[in-house]
Amino acid sequence: MKFTTAASLLAVSPLADATKPLVSSEKLQKLITEDGLMENLEKLNEIAYANGGNRAFGLPGYAASVDFIYEEISKLEGFKTWKQDFPANFTQTLAAEVTVDDETFRTVALTYTPSTSEEGVTAELVHAPEGTAACDVANYEGIDVKDKIVLVERGLCPDQTTFAGKVKPAAKAGAAVVVIYNSDEAKLTAGTLSAQSPDYVPTALIDQEPGKALKARLDAGEKIEAFAKVIQTIETRITQNVFAETKGGDEKNVVMLGAHLDSVQAGPGINDDGSGTSLILENAKALQHFSHKLKVRFGWWGAEENGLVGSRYYVNNLKKNEVDNLLAYLNFDMVSRGFFGVFDGTGEKKGPGGPPGSDVIEDLFREHFKAKDIEVTPAGLTGGTDYVAFLEVLKKPVGGLFTGTGLEQDACYHQACDNITNPVPDTIYKNAQAAAHVLSKLAIDGVELLPKIPSNSTVGSIKRVRDDASLHFHDVLSGVEGKPCDHDIV
Repeated sequence: MKFTTAASLLAVSPLADATKPLVSSEKLQKLITEDGLMENLEKLNEIAYANGGNRAFGLPGYAASVDFIYEEISKLEGFKTWKQDFPANFTQTLAAEVTVDDETFRTVALTYTPSTSEEGVTAELVHAPEGTAACDVANYEGIDVKDKIVLVERGLCPDQTTFAGKVKPAAKAGAAVVVIYNSDEAKLTAGTLSAQSPDYVPTALIDQEPGKALKARLDAGEKIEAFAKVIQTIETRITQNVFAETKGGDEKNVVMLGAHLDSVQAGPGINDDGSGTSLILENAKALQHFSHKLKVRFGWWGAEENGLVGSRYYVNNLKKNEVDNLLAYLNFDMVSRGFFGVFDGTGEKKGPGGPPGSDVIEDLFREHFKAKDIEVTPAGLTGGTDYVAFLEVLKKPVGGLFTGTGLEQDACYHQACDNITNPVPDTIYKNAQAAAHVLSKLAIDGVELLPKIPSNSTVGSIKRVRDDASLHFHDVLSGVEGKPCDHDIV
């Protein structure tokens, strides 16, 4: 019995891996290979196509992705692994149609929209107030929208929403249905209201071109009858986060890396976010060969595309001592094509910034890329991906990498073509090396480099960063098209 106890203590001691060489940036980077990164993506691609073309939460492709990651991390030496069950609202669109004059437009039903009747709604089409005026119900005075279909352009409202901020005023004014047309040429395949609400009416999204054409006809005084139908099923399903944590390292100081494991229902999600999934997996595989002063934890999040549900659940269920022990969080969501984006920890380049210490993480990434003669694009910590709960609730230092979602960066964003042909192998390789550099630095010198931020009264209540998950957080960060974020928090 005494031997078992001693062995157990050794297993969690910082000296448990003392026989291994101490990790360094150069050594860790050498074990990161382009082939290894791409092999993971090929496996995720195979999983998607074997399961209806996606790896979305609540569907077989995600369950298979969980199995794949768990099988891989279970092979790691010196790690403990586990899964975390949590509930999330699963949505699936059964019908989405907007038709005018026998022309049916490409239509997307926003996630968490109420449904119309099975027969749909046929009614007069009316344009909402223009611009931010559509964000305030007071501006509907003098516009008869009762029981009608309201056409409104997507755009950022003062409350920092791009969908919900346009839907709620129209609904309050009496609209039967809201049809939002996109504010740029991107052909969106998904958008979300983040959560169900009695303040919404059935809402559909159409492309910019038909939206502008309809507006022009209405502006010319034409009376238009439109048909809209939106049917969506919403139910609670149990899904999982996956974790791997080093047995060695100081348990009072934990560095965490994360990436979301799910895709949207529209495609395989190989860049978004198979790339981040692969990046942290390869870093975990490399780290097993070294000793390090701090404990390192890797997390693969579920239901990110449904509103950061997995990471939010994880943060809200941490114990006080677990919060106190967490030193920093690094996030990797879309890292295989586009620019080399580093989250702006100071907020001086692409604000807002992060909690104290976020600037240090940014500097570590920037120094690495500078040494490699790679130009860095600043990415704002504007919300919409899995660092949000760590930043907003725990006030922990955050950082990470991101390669953009503008058409120039990823024309297949949230689409069926985000498959194995989408990633740029050299891009994910260079980002994985950058992650290895920062990981090695923090795993050795993290206590000296970063402030220790203890648990406080903010734990357990996530404040809204955005409340309409329109495109994806990446659209704000790209700095190319200035789009508002997607996975917004309510």
